[in-house]
Amino acid sequence: MKQVISMRLGLIINPMSGIGGTVGFKGSDGREIVEQALVQGAQPKAGERVLLAMEKLTDVIKQPILTVAGAMGADVLEQAGIAHKVIMQTSVETTANDTEKAVLELCDNNIDLLMFAGGDGTARDVLDALNDNGQVETLPVIGIPAGCKIHSAVYAVTPSRAGELVAMLEQGEPLSVKQAEVMDLDEAAYRDGKISASCYGYLSVPVDDARMQAMKQGGVNHEEIAVQDIASDVVENMEDDVLYFIGAGTTTAAVMDELGLENSLLGVDVVRNRELLANDVNETDLLALLNDRSQKNQVAKIVVTAIGGQGHVFGRGNQQFSPTVIAKVGSRNIIVIATNEKLRSLQGRPLLLDTGSSQLDEELAGMRQIVTGFEQRTLYQLS
Repeated sequence: MKQVISMRLGLIINPMSGIGGTVGFKGSDGREIVEQALVQGAQPKAGERVLLAMEKLTDVIKQPILTVAGAMGADVLEQAGIAHKVIMQTSVETTANDTEKAVLELCDNNIDLLMFAGGDGTARDVLDALNDNGQVETLPVIGIPAGCKIHSAVYAVTPSRAGELVAMLEQGEPLSVKQAEVMDLDEAAYRDGKISASCYGYLSVPVDDARMQAMKQGGVNHEEIAVQDIASDVVENMEDDVLYFIGAGTTTAAVMDELGLENSLLGVDVVRNRELLANDVNETDLLALLNDRSQKNQVAKIVVTAIGGQGHVFGRGNQQFSPTVIAKVGSRNIIVIATNEKLRSLQGRPLLLDTGSSQLDEELAGMRQIVTGFEQRTLYQLS
């Protein structure tokens, strides 16, 4: 990586990235999905996510960040009080084509590092543009996670960690770079509960195991018994008249299988008294259940697993668990389940929190008992 006292930084934001998360759409690719999410009351969150990263840069940026007008960059930098220069105008309704054009414009302005905010679809757009101009292997990037599903290894584990990385580079910290996977996930199949992912290509990213996320790993057959034991433990300990919000993933799906209930695999399901209340709910549904005045002293618990290889507990594919929902449920009522094999795959790295609220992440951080088998608990760090 080119080490200079002051880097020429570029920033691109996909404004609608992640908008489908809280309403349970499991993605935001395509204008039709975005419009449906907006109709259901979803609010764009990408700008807020980028602002968390920019907070780490306010005292270290030495020259204006090059960016795109409006919600694709300038608005957030203005809010953060960071000097910037607009190198491209765009319409209010942005598309993947705008992202690709912005990448090319920034490259023409000789940037040293590209920051971009979005999900896997945005990473593919960035890769396509860099391939077009021949800089895919030479221009380092740092992804600021803002999408619903983020399987690609080109993103930081949280927006704040992305900001920390850029701050380190801006202050002359030497960091190696490596080629990291950009994953191509079939979003239509994903919405139907099927994971079909393949490697789309590679982008250059800084080497930092603490701040950059790993590529998501799939399950392996020898874990099946351990998963069944975990499911048996969760069901055995279910309390009467308590709401259980069962999160996404194959490990949590085993809990629904143990109960003999239909599950949405990649969504959030609700159980009470071992009976199904609702499948594939969104943030609004969860808040309505939590605020149901007909249920006195309503108690709810979240059952969530960690993503293999990455280690994310919140913030990847389960944005239905918004900061408001998690706060109402309470830290003590969060049940994290994972096999010991999944924990070992992290190679000592902590489980990760990216709820969308830095304050909530700090409150949830620390040592927690992870359900790793029937009547088996493993102490592990959340960060």
